[in-house]
Amino acid sequence: FQFCSTRHELGSIILTTNLDFDKWPDVFGDARMTEALIDRLTHRADIHVMNGESYRFRQTLELRKRVAKEN
Repeated sequence: FQFCSTRHELGSIILTTNLDFDKWPDVFGDARMTEALIDRLTHRADIHVMNGESYRFRQTLELRKRVAKEN
């Protein structure tokens, strides 16, 4: 929290996650601190929600298909 709070005042933060904000308290343990963290991170933020299949997952499936054909 302290790092993000300090950084929030100095410049940009780029953060990626696969968890929705409502799951963050489960990770950080303290709901109030998590709420404050989310507040700072989302203040003046551009949030990009990306849905769909992961390109890594797609590559893994393609690799498995190639290996299966070779065997």
